[in-house]
Amino acid sequence: MRAGSRPAPRRPNMAAPVAVVRAAGRAVRAAAVGPLLPGPARLLAPRAAAFLSRRSGSSSALRNILGIPAEKPSRALGQHPPPVATSKKEQERLLQGKPDQPQNPRVLRIAIIGAPNAGKSTLSNQLLGRKVFPVSKKVHTTRCKAQGVATYEDTQLIILDTPGLTSPFKAKRHRLDEAMLMDPWDSMKHADLVLVLVDVSDHWTRNSLSREVLQCLSQFPQIPSVLVLNKVDLLKKKFVLLQLVTELTEGIVNGKKLQVRSVFTQNSSSSAKSLQEISQASPPENRAPGSCCPQETAPATEGSHLDINSDVRALESGVVTEEPQELKCCGPRDIKNRKGWPGFQEIFMLAALHGEEVDTLKQYLLTQAKPGPWLFHSGVLTSQSPQEICNNIIREKILEYLPQEVPYGVTQVTEMWEEGPSGELLVVQNLVVPRKSHMMMLIGRGGSVISRIAQEAGLDLMNVFLCEVRLKLKVEMKS
Repeated sequence: MRAGSRPAPRRPNMAAPVAVVRAAGRAVRAAAVGPLLPGPARLLAPRAAAFLSRRSGSSSALRNILGIPAEKPSRALGQHPPPVATSKKEQERLLQGKPDQPQNPRVLRIAIIGAPNAGKSTLSNQLLGRKVFPVSKKVHTTRCKAQGVATYEDTQLIILDTPGLTSPFKAKRHRLDEAMLMDPWDSMKHADLVLVLVDVSDHWTRNSLSREVLQCLSQFPQIPSVLVLNKVDLLKKKFVLLQLVTELTEGIVNGKKLQVRSVFTQNSSSSAKSLQEISQASPPENRAPGSCCPQETAPATEGSHLDINSDVRALESGVVTEEPQELKCCGPRDIKNRKGWPGFQEIFMLAALHGEEVDTLKQYLLTQAKPGPWLFHSGVLTSQSPQEICNNIIREKILEYLPQEVPYGVTQVTEMWEEGPSGELLVVQNLVVPRKSHMMMLIGRGGSVISRIAQEAGLDLMNVFLCEVRLKLKVEMKS
C-alpha cells in the first residue's frame, strides 16, 4: 500500500444470505464530496464540429456539437449538495419550515419528461450532485413523481422527476398505479420550463417523439421547452445527431427556421456518409429579444482537424433569412401525424450517465431562473422521506438483478429504522415475493444475489445520508 492512500473498505461476505454493509465514516465523506460520476472527455468528433455554423439556434447545445468552446460558468457549480436527514422528523422539519431566503432569490421549476428509460432520473441525480432517485436499465424504475432541490448561491432549481410517459395498456402490463399515468401531466402544470429527454441510442424510437410526449407539449405550449438528446456517447456515427435535430424539431428552434444541407462527403469506404450543416436562418439582428442564441462568433476550437473559420465563412454566405415561425396549437389528428415539436427553445446533447455536458445544461437552467422566493430550505435536497429513498434504491437493485417481470412483484416491508449508538443508520427490510421460485432467484446461490443487492444499496445510501449504514435484507414468501 502506498503512503497516504486510504485502506479499502471491508466487503461483506458474499456467501451469506443477509449482507451487512459497513464503511468507515471518513471514506464515506471522502466519496460523497467528490463528483457524483466521472466525466470523461469530449463527445463529438472534431471533424463533424467543423461543419456546423456558429449561427446555430442554440448557445449551448449546438455550439458544443461543433466544437465551439462554451463560456465559462459565472456561478459556482462545484459546491457540495447537502446530505439527506436520516430522521423522518428532521426531514419533515426542513420541508415544512419556512425556507431561508437570500437577498435576491431566484427560482426555476423544471419538469423532466420523456419515454421510459430515457435517463430522466440519471439526469436529475447529476443536476442535484447526489443520487436520490432510483436508476435502472429496466423501464418504470421511477414509480411516482418526486422533487429534487439544487441550490446555488441565490438560485434554487426545483427538479420534478417524473415517471416515464406511457400508455394505459403498458401501465397495466407493468402493474403500474394510475398515478404514474397522471404524475407527468401534473408536474407540467407547476413547471416553469420542461426538459424533453430523448434516448438517441435507441434506434427504434429516437427519430420521433412519443405520442404521449407530443400530447403533453401540445397541451402546455406556453411552457418553454428544451430538447435534450441523451446517451450521445453510445453513438458511433455522430452525424446521426444532426439528422435527429431536424426531425425532432421539425427544422425550427426558438421560432427560427433551421437550414440543413450537405456540405461534405467522405470516401465511400468511410462509416460516415455525409456531414450536414445546421444553421439558423435568421441573422443575429433579427433574433427575438431575450433569446439565448449567441450574438457574436466564437473563436475556433484549437486543435481542430480543419480550418473552422474558413469553412464557416463559406457556409454563412449561403444562409437565407426567414421570418420567425409561429407555434400553432395541435389537435389530436395533428399529433398523430407529427414526429417532432417545433416549439423547442434550445437543444442540448449530453451523456447523463457520465456527467458529460451536464454542467452546460445546469448553467443554462440557472440563467433561466426568475426572481421569486425560494420554495425549500437550502438544506433540502429532495422532498422524499429517508424511508422512501431507501425503498427506491433497494428496488433499483432488485430491478437490476432479477429477470423480466419478476422484480415488479416484490413487496418491501421495513422492519427496523434506527440510529445506532455511534450515529450509524440501522435498517432491516423484508422482501416479500409471491412464489418460491422468485424467492430462490432473489436469494441466489449461497445468498450471492441478496448479498450483492444489500452491499450496493448500502453504499448508495451512505452517499445520500453521509453516514455509516448497516443494511440487512430478508426474503420471505407471501403467505
